[in-house]
Parts: sequence; C-alpha cells; structure tokens
Amino acid sequence: MMKKWMAGWLAASALSAMAQATPAQQTPAQRMFGDVNPKLAELTDTVLFGDIWARPGLSPRDRSLVTVSALIAMNRPDQLRSHLQRARDNGLSEAELVEAITHLAFYAGWPSGVMASQVAKEVFQKK
Repeated sequence: MMKKWMAGWLAASALSAMAQATPAQQTPAQRMFGDVNPKLAELTDTVLFGDIWARPGLSPRDRSLVTVSALIAMNRPDQLRSHLQRARDNGLSEAELVEAITHLAFYAGWPSGVMASQVAKEVFQKK
C-alpha cells in the first residue's frame, strides 16, 4: 500500500514540476499541448521520443523517412512540418524528401503528394 502511494506521489510531483517549468525548459510536446493534456505530453517525451525513437533497430534517419512517409500517407500536414525538419536534422536531404513525396503520391494518393509538396516548400524555405 505504501509503495503505491509513494509511486503516485512521485508521479504527481514530476507532473507538477513539468507544469511549473518555464517555456524555455519545456519540451515541444509540453509547449504544444502539455497544459491541456500533460499525460500525453509526458508519454510523447518519455515513450515516443525517449524510447521508440532511441531503439537501435533503425537509425534516426530511417525512422524519419518512415515517419514522414506515414504522415504523408495519412495526410497529416501539421505533424509533417516538424517531422520534415527533424528528417533534415537526421540526415535526409531535401532532394531525398522530395523524391519520397513523389514516390508516395502514387501509393498514398495525389492529394497527399500535393499537400506534402506544399508543406515541404514551406519548411524548406525556413531553413
């Protein structure tokens, strides 16, 4: 019983500390939606980016290509923006990303390819 109480208290303390962090100290997930859904922000930080993206089975570059492809196929422009930038940071060139978009237009649909091209143009111009 005491261990459960202690674990709950520690989790609540961690969430409280995250909520009190200044914007400069917050992760992107905490800034985007942590005030509305702190648990999802915590899972994004610890599980998705802290565990899944850190697994040794694929390189960060390959994970970025897979993620960008999935976001294009599902027509998710809001998430695609940040993942195109992450893909560039992880070693994919703009030419490779454009080639992936062109290839995916035939498998994921022309509208998804057009959307991805528009998002890529926006992201690439920001460099």
